[in-house]
Amino acid sequence: MSEAAKICSELIRIDTTNPGPGEREAAEYVAGLLSEVGLSPVIVESAPRRASVICRVPGDSPDALLIHGHLDVVPADPADWALHPFSGEIADGYVHGRGAVDMKGSLAMTLAWVRQGVRPRRDLVLAFLADEEATGEFGSRYVVSEHAELFEGCTEAISESGGFSVTMPSGVRVYPIGVGERGTAWMKVTARGVAGHGSKPPADNAVAEMARALTRVADHRWPLRLTPSVSALISELSDVLGMEIDPEDLSEVPLQAAALFKGVLRASTNPTMMNAGYKVNVIPSRAEAHIDGRFLPGFRDEFLETIDGLLGPKLTREFINFEDAPSAPISGLFYELGDVLRAEDPLARPVPYVMTGGTDAKSFARLGIKGYGFAPLLLPPDLDYFALFHGIDERVPIDALDFGVRALSRLLDA
Repeated sequence: MSEAAKICSELIRIDTTNPGPGEREAAEYVAGLLSEVGLSPVIVESAPRRASVICRVPGDSPDALLIHGHLDVVPADPADWALHPFSGEIADGYVHGRGAVDMKGSLAMTLAWVRQGVRPRRDLVLAFLADEEATGEFGSRYVVSEHAELFEGCTEAISESGGFSVTMPSGVRVYPIGVGERGTAWMKVTARGVAGHGSKPPADNAVAEMARALTRVADHRWPLRLTPSVSALISELSDVLGMEIDPEDLSEVPLQAAALFKGVLRASTNPTMMNAGYKVNVIPSRAEAHIDGRFLPGFRDEFLETIDGLLGPKLTREFINFEDAPSAPISGLFYELGDVLRAEDPLARPVPYVMTGGTDAKSFARLGIKGYGFAPLLLPPDLDYFALFHGIDERVPIDALDFGVRALSRLLDA
């Protein structure tokens, strides 16, 4: 068994469900692996058992690269899984369990590489973080605001959601490298009205006003907005597929190609929670709802203006989580990452990629650190990798983890 697979399995066995028991045990395990090879990791605890690990690896240049990932995972119900989600079982060439993909497998690749003891070509800062699966308040946000000195010299970063292969019908393996993310606007919206008896004609029904507003939000067709990175991706995919991709009509685009960009052509707003009333015959004076909003890099102001218009004058909004949309240039490190993939896989076609969701890169952008999605994996063509994120029977191929360690060695070794 490779060391990457062994570490991945052992990390999965440590339950770091968020919300749940916290990341302290996993942080201590990671710190122990780093200490064994002569490094000096620092465990930072933002709240009881909410722990992150930061470790600097000296290299040949003080211009530092940040490699970050998260220790926490989303919940998993064992009744839904073929194998227990926290078993870390190794079977059929895969490591199975919650976090195998998102993202203990990637952490295992980084740890397996660093334990080889090779001096990197530039200083590295390794960050194994708490709370990414929520808002990062106890993880990336905390270390950025309270321990920014630990990231001194870091100008660029690599992390999850990029660098994995997606096999096209022609056999070409496209490798999306993350260069941006949609911004996050999680909102609580409130409608206020006049309380009264449910049998009487309503003077100003807060529930009805909320229902009308949420319908406007849910039904809104956000306009197509092609950012430079998404335009570059569509151009690359058009060349790979031998067809001109029309972003307004994806009916002829293979699903595996469309999955790379269809979620980042527009902003989105999805009502996700509602709360109003306490008795069927009482008209409440207040109704609340939550909306998951996402916007593209460069379109924050347009998004906010539009959402206010959709909510209307009778509703108020407040953010429960707001993060701008970070982006990184398609230059420099982007091309270096692409060269690494082509060296490891002759069929590789690196392309830029913008995430529909978000990562801890949003927090590190506050320090001026440009983030790239690069957790390299050569995957079987029939594996629906996207479905494994937060999905049932999450698993990662052992061969893919070993590929990732080789790719990291090619990128990082002096």
